[in-house]
Formats: sequence, structure tokens, C-alpha cells
Amino acid sequence: MSDSLVSKPNTPTTHSSLSEWLDYMQQIHVSAIDMGLSRVLPVAEALGVVQSAKDDAYVFTVAGTNGKGSTTAVIAQMCQAAGYKTALYQSPHLSVFNERVRINGEMVSDETLINAFSKVEVARLQCGLTLSFFEMTTLAALLIFAEADCDVWVLEVGLGGRLDVVNIIDPDMAVITNIAIDHVDWLGDNVEDIGREKAGILREGISLIYGAKAMPASVQQVIDMHRATCYQAGKDFDYCEVDTDVWQYSNAAVTMELPRPALSLTNTANALSAVLASSLNVDSNAIRQALQTVKLAGRFDYRETHNRHWLFDVAHNEQGVEFLLAQLLPLWQQHLVKQNSSEQVTSKPASIKMLFSMLGDKDINKVVQRLTEAGLPISDWYIAEIDYPRAASTEHLKSILSSYVDSAQIHEFERLSEATDAVINASQPEDLIVVCGSFHTIGEALAALDTDNLS
Repeated sequence: MSDSLVSKPNTPTTHSSLSEWLDYMQQIHVSAIDMGLSRVLPVAEALGVVQSAKDDAYVFTVAGTNGKGSTTAVIAQMCQAAGYKTALYQSPHLSVFNERVRINGEMVSDETLINAFSKVEVARLQCGLTLSFFEMTTLAALLIFAEADCDVWVLEVGLGGRLDVVNIIDPDMAVITNIAIDHVDWLGDNVEDIGREKAGILREGISLIYGAKAMPASVQQVIDMHRATCYQAGKDFDYCEVDTDVWQYSNAAVTMELPRPALSLTNTANALSAVLASSLNVDSNAIRQALQTVKLAGRFDYRETHNRHWLFDVAHNEQGVEFLLAQLLPLWQQHLVKQNSSEQVTSKPASIKMLFSMLGDKDINKVVQRLTEAGLPISDWYIAEIDYPRAASTEHLKSILSSYVDSAQIHEFERLSEATDAVINASQPEDLIVVCGSFHTIGEALAALDTDNLS
């Protein structure tokens, strides 16, 4: 590493732009992912963020393999609708870094982030430590929330739970959305090990919302150890669909018919359970208002642009694809009905075109297998390598796809922006273009749609 990339001891680095800070923070530590709290805790204590959260805010911490983003978004929207000044921390982002740090639904400004990064840098150097990009940026978010005196903090765990930097903050309410195999290099290759890591967000005597019907024994062991109260999906709360616009939620104390949100009902039910089990005053009017307004880019995100129908979803593992398919199959049927009733029906039947790319450390084979065996009329796959260090190569993507689809259906491109333009030009208005495989896939596709000259 070049000496110019590392701050001299006790000499805080200053940068004038957000992009300069982000570039700098990606280079000051030896690895992008460095699990553990021993380095970050002294810096957090120097900044005062741990004590601020403990004394001044109600904290929701959300871990899990899939659905964390949707769950945190719904919790935050409900608390905000009830009048609480609400902080929301999520990762990763799709388009701009500011998406990760929101107060009352609004992204914080570049200036606010730069100011926080400067303070974290000073504290880091005073402690004589190096921090990873995620540790630096998470500490900055927590500092922003503390300085803004937010009533509620909703924090999404980045990776695992026990050793994730978010876990320096003691939650008042913990949520584990589900547990599946992912991030095996850091969390383990079985649900018991992964469950133990995610349950590391628990504290003595608090409540846990567990959002799946199957629970690893390791999670129950941590619950018992902390004498926590667990509310589990399918056991202590549940939901059902009434019609396309209404769903019903129920627990031991209440049954509610509610407007259907734009996000997964599974994740919404988990979020609602967390809010209802909290000590916050969130009434049914606030809940209804939140469900009618909550949205999250890239999570079963349907859009119409460039005279095409698009569905963006960040599904990047087998369980995530199961969530996607559970919603995509009925959407496709609705799409066909709508297209068949249109006056502009072409002689060629509507099909699904996939704009697809993944990170190389994910189980690409299982994701492709589920997508190709779901019975959807996928006519073509448009693939390119994501502009990210851990990206799977186009050759690797093609080699896996070739085991499941005819090579004539696979279209390779150097950049995802080129693949985005190509799928528009090769599709017809009746088709549905599904973009999935990674946060980075969605981000690059959305950037291409914002900047190209296609109409």
C-alpha cells in the first residue's frame, strides 16, 4: 500500500468531497471485511455514540439472511408516521452512498457525511487504530443519528450479527428475519453456525422477533442464555392475504386488516410485530399510513420506463430467489391479463427477459437453477460483469447458465450498461424485463437507465 494512502499518526486527513472520503476510506485498512469489535469499540466510545444510543434512543437492530432492508424500511416508516424522529441505517446502497443514512426518510447531505467522517477520522487516529470502510461509515452514521438527537434508531446489520459493527449498539428490540446459507467464508457453512452468529445481536431480557417458522437450535440456545422473549412467525404471529389490496395480520392480542404495501408481506409482518412488541406508541392510523407510503428501491421494485416493464430485485441467494419467485409468478399472470386486454397486442407472445449478474462468492448455480426451473417463460439472458472487485466474470456466468439454457438465449456484454441498452432494443413493450442477482446489478442497471439516451 502506498504511504500516500495512509494518514500519518495523529494527522487527520481532510477531503473536500464525499467521493474523496469514500475513496480514502476504502484504502486505509488491509481488508474490506474484517469481522470483530475490538478495534471499532474504542473509537465508538471516543465519539460517544454508544452512550448516546443507550440513553437517548429506542433501538431496533435487524439481522438475517434476506429481507433486512424491507424490514428496516417498514419499521422506520411506522415509527416516523407515529411522530418519532427516526434514523434508518441500511447497506449496501444502490446508486448513491447517502441512501444508507436517512433521518425521517430523507437521505442526509454530503456535507453532513463529510463532517461525520472527519470526526470519525480524528477519533480513529487518537485511538491509534485502522478501521475498514464499513466500520468507518457505520460509525459516521451512528454519530449523525446521535448528533441529530433521533428518537428511534433502526439499524440493519451488514454481515452476521455478533461481530458486525452495528452490534456495538445495544438494541431494545432485535429482529432476525430468517437464516439461510450465505457468506460461508465468514459465518459458516451450516444454519446452526450462521444462526449463532446472527443471534449475537441479543441482549439480556430484550425481545426478539424471529421471522421464520424454522429456528436453528443454536438460536434458541442464545435466546435461553439471555432470557429473551421470542415472538416467532407462524407461532406467535401470522398473516394471510385477503385480496390484492388487503392483508390480515394477527397475534395473540390483535387482528388487523391492513392495506397491502409495495414490499414483501413476510418482511412487513416481521416489522409490524417488532413495532407492536416495542414500548413505542404507534397506533393503527400510523401503521396504515406507513404501509401505504413505504417503498424501497430494488426490492420487488416494479417500474415502467423507456416504454418497457421492469422488475428490479436484489435477490442474490437461493432463499432470496424463492422470495422473488413467490411474488413474481402471480405478477406475471397479472401482467399477461393486462397485456391481453390491451389494444396494442402484437402477434408475438410476451416473454420475460433476464438482465443478470452476480458476485463470484455467491452460489450462482443454485440461483440460476431456481430461476430456470420455476416455469417462467424466460426467453433470453443478458449478462455482463459487475464493476466490483468480487464480481463473477461474464465467462463464469455463461458457463453456469449454459448448463440450464440454450447458448442462443445467452447474450454477453462487457458492461452492464451495454446489456441494459441491448435488452431494451431486443424486447417488445409487452415483455417483462427482470433485473436481479446483486445490489450492484440493480445499481448499475438503474444508473444506465438514468444516463442513456434511449426513449
